[in-house]
Amino acid sequence: MDQTLKPEKKIDTSVKEKPAYIEELWRSRKEGWNKSRILMLIISVLAIGMSVFHIYTAGFGTLPSWEQRSIHVVWALLLIFLLFPFKKKGKFGVIDIIFVVITLVVGTYIMFGAEGIQSRQGNVSSNDMIFGTLLLALVLEATRRTNGFFMMLIGLFFLVYIFFGQYFPGILAHPGARYGKMIDQMFNSTLGLFGSPIYVSSTILVLFVVFGSFLMKSGGGQFFTNFAFGALGNKTGGPALSSVGASALVSTITGNGAANAAITGSFTIPLMKKLGYSKKFSAAVEAVASQGGQIMPPIMGASVFIMAEATGIPYIKLALYALIPAVIYFLIAGFIVYFHAKRLKLAGIPKEQLPDPKKILIREGYLFLPILIIIGLMVYGYSPMKAGFYAILLTIVISWIRKSTRMGFLDILAALETGIRGALAVIAACATAGIIVGAVSLTGLGLNFSRFVIDLAGGQLLPLLLLIAVASIILGMGMPTVSAYVILSVLGVPALTDAGVNLIAAHMFVFYFGVLSGLTPPVAITAYTTAGIAGSNPNATALYAIRIGAGGFLIPFIFVYNPELLLQNGNVFEITLAVVSALFSCFLFSAAMENYFISEMNLIQRLLMFAAAVTLIIPGLATDLAGILLFVLIYFWQKRSVDQSSTKSVNA
Repeated sequence: MDQTLKPEKKIDTSVKEKPAYIEELWRSRKEGWNKSRILMLIISVLAIGMSVFHIYTAGFGTLPSWEQRSIHVVWALLLIFLLFPFKKKGKFGVIDIIFVVITLVVGTYIMFGAEGIQSRQGNVSSNDMIFGTLLLALVLEATRRTNGFFMMLIGLFFLVYIFFGQYFPGILAHPGARYGKMIDQMFNSTLGLFGSPIYVSSTILVLFVVFGSFLMKSGGGQFFTNFAFGALGNKTGGPALSSVGASALVSTITGNGAANAAITGSFTIPLMKKLGYSKKFSAAVEAVASQGGQIMPPIMGASVFIMAEATGIPYIKLALYALIPAVIYFLIAGFIVYFHAKRLKLAGIPKEQLPDPKKILIREGYLFLPILIIIGLMVYGYSPMKAGFYAILLTIVISWIRKSTRMGFLDILAALETGIRGALAVIAACATAGIIVGAVSLTGLGLNFSRFVIDLAGGQLLPLLLLIAVASIILGMGMPTVSAYVILSVLGVPALTDAGVNLIAAHMFVFYFGVLSGLTPPVAITAYTTAGIAGSNPNATALYAIRIGAGGFLIPFIFVYNPELLLQNGNVFEITLAVVSALFSCFLFSAAMENYFISEMNLIQRLLMFAAAVTLIIPGLATDLAGILLFVLIYFWQKRSVDQSSTKSVNA
């Protein structure tokens, strides 16, 4: 029999966020001032000030490029050393004070000497070398504190590689560079530390993270979650389907898989467990949905803004190109959840325990307006910065429509603070990514790596894709998506385009695997976050998340061979055919993964279902027909088996 909840009371779908320091200080304002509270106040003021700076420059014009980027980095470093102690579980201490002081000294040198530093490109001074070295060391330490030791080591490796290239074997070898040349590239110019990743971070990325914070504070995250549960909760596999829907919507706001998992997973995972889903499955579903939110337009992870800079294609067009693969990703997750629930005979949640989606849409649908404004403004020709600026202002204004969503002065300050605090890890990652990009450019590694991978693949596309996919997952482990994408784009994309892959497909290929590295052990951050909430084994959860999100690993291969899915290289008929074929393939693939269609499949039926899914991926009418014929065969085979079982039951 189907398992379901008894109609007791409405389920709690409230989205709970950790309060900002400014909110904690206000609520406990009658308490005396101690070191901890003074530190909290300093952090709040700095974070709010940084948000205001970026919102102002977005609306009224940025500073000269190098100055905008350097101030952005130094401000972020200061906050990181105040917020993240030297020891992971330690307290703010003497070592942290030393780092704060050094950051202030370096920041003063940059602020008062900006014009001189830029004018000395190609002829750096001894002071430039001293302060440039200090800044590089500060960035690496900030990266260690926010993104882990592995990311810091990668940045350090590329710095060392600049000087000792002559000792590396084969294609990795290069003559080496002088120290002054390295500082010139990394510090005095906009080709290294202050390169394109920090350009995007200092103009667009931080603005959209702050916008997401405002949208969450105004109740947008709660609206998306309630709507997803109201619309999907009573379906077969409802709690898990709702988790997929809610996480997909909320993580487009947060832009961070692990952060979203912590927000929505706190109630979706316990609810799934209550309805009979295992700990492992509940955590894995939430991980797949949360991580996948970064590929779902319109507000994707920061990587797409960097992709726009690298390709010269406007962000809004890239978001449009990414839409169909993203929808397919979540449909596969939904199909797997559905077949899993059918196999275990798990029903949905009674309607009386769920929010009413129509009432929610009528009452709170206005909270979706800022996202529509962003899309509309960028389609109309506004820059992402201007669109983000107006969207933040609109979010504040429309929050006043109803008392329950109204943002007061304290709420606005809290949104300004939490937005910047949420962006710090990505800013540090972008700075280190800039170091890596600068090193690759300075040493010529990108061109050499491209030739090496193509030769290793024997000039064949499929082995090349597999090699880059594996390299992408390995390089992306433990990193934010943005840093993983930047590294992969400078190393992997040239190899793919040289092999004839469409430019958009090549960038999206490495982007997808950068995102999916958050699910792959041994460093599967998002999966480990949900495992902690569910109380399941972290690595077992990550492996199960790979199974549920297997379609995500398949989709990049599909759109490389069928760029029509990215709205490339095809007319309307060809694009429609490719989309229908891919959707049908993913449906069959999901059934094969869960070993359930009309009923449980035997081994031969399951293998045929996989074969049908694969043939539908391969371009061409003949392969599509072969896939459809295999599906028809399995359908009638299963239907006959079910009918025979029913007849036997009646006769018995």
